[in-house]
Amino acid sequence: MFPVLCAVLRTTSSQKDNAVYKKTVLNNKLRVATHEMKGRDSVSVGIWIGAGGRYENTQNKGAAHFLEHIVFKGTKKYPCYAIKELIEGVGGSLNAFTDEELTCYFAKIPAKHLERTFDILTDMTLFPLVSSEDVEKERTVILEEIKMYRDLPQHFVMELLDQLMWPGHPLGMNLTGSLETVGKMSADDLEEFRETHYAPGKIVVAACGCLKHKELVDLSQKKFKGIRNKECPSFLKANNSQAESQVKFFFKDTEQMHLALGAFGLRIDHPDRHAFNLLNIVLGANMSSRLFNEIREKRGLAYSISSAIKSLKDTGILLVSAGVDNKKVTEAVEVILGELRRMKQDNITKDEFTRAKDYYLGQMLLGLEDTLEHMFWVGGQTLILNKTRKLDDILKEVKKVTIADIKRVANVIFAEKNINLAVVGPLNDIQQKDLSDSIIRF
Repeated sequence: MFPVLCAVLRTTSSQKDNAVYKKTVLNNKLRVATHEMKGRDSVSVGIWIGAGGRYENTQNKGAAHFLEHIVFKGTKKYPCYAIKELIEGVGGSLNAFTDEELTCYFAKIPAKHLERTFDILTDMTLFPLVSSEDVEKERTVILEEIKMYRDLPQHFVMELLDQLMWPGHPLGMNLTGSLETVGKMSADDLEEFRETHYAPGKIVVAACGCLKHKELVDLSQKKFKGIRNKECPSFLKANNSQAESQVKFFFKDTEQMHLALGAFGLRIDHPDRHAFNLLNIVLGANMSSRLFNEIREKRGLAYSISSAIKSLKDTGILLVSAGVDNKKVTEAVEVILGELRRMKQDNITKDEFTRAKDYYLGQMLLGLEDTLEHMFWVGGQTLILNKTRKLDDILKEVKKVTIADIKRVANVIFAEKNINLAVVGPLNDIQQKDLSDSIIRF
């Protein structure tokens, strides 16, 4: 065992309008971030690790996700059944997720059960029993998960788009891994991934709700006592440009064509991040958007149509996804591309601008009312940005965004040769040629 390394190094806090975010950094670089929410009976707590799919390679793709599954099989202190029963048995909920840059183990429980819940989550993180027997059983589950998403064209088309956006890069590979990589992954491989990336300097302990900051700091000091920090490998940087627009088609005998159109976006801390979000809202983020009105309401070309954005540390994406009539896929893509051109060429209206801002800030406000959603807000930002953005500060930043800013960002995002298209469905040769020509001409 190493000597105690958990003495508090520094504590910072900020307060305005009853919104307090506190952060304590332990000597081993582990960060503890909290937000006390008055009038709540629950507390949501998460253990965040700065390691996800983009920290993998062609040999161990899917390791982060596989490990996330395995830690629920039991620890040195808590067997599999106890992990679930001790939290769900008091009315709580327990779960986890993995994305490109992080893994999070979390729970929401009545506040009086925080200590035991925290002990379970940290035990899962630090002391999982990664046995060969459990790996073999869970391997079958994950392989079926991969096959399930391959069978769902609305999901598989996203995988094809990622391959176009980041070819040969971990971001362009399935987060869950492939049948080949998951099929040969061993318990030693998973333990090696955990030992390599689960270091205190890459961990954030976050909680929101009915708790005191010192309470979580004390629990963290006790649980992470003697856990020494170490240097961890970083991820491969993404390429945010391409020589030409690309298309990828996958024939599948479906009743509907599923398409995903993507363009390189902005990184998570980009100065134009708010304009990027507002652009997405005007374009296709809700039922008041241009795409929804034009594609579905006016023309009836699609049942589902929407846009979304994702921002990572060094890259981003804006994507449009839709399920359209098999005979109308070319028309639908042409209309979508026309809306992208409009975003570049014409200013959005003042009414659109006001509604987009109100929607953007309103969605944040509604989300932050819940202890779990607020914990996601605090934990994710602390891990990626090493700070928590306050809603009041965001409001001031959003007020500075202009209609001209959105148009300027649109011209960057929807630049020539920056558009990629993936389609899954019963495409014929004429449709493939027409779609390819449309993307190349954009």
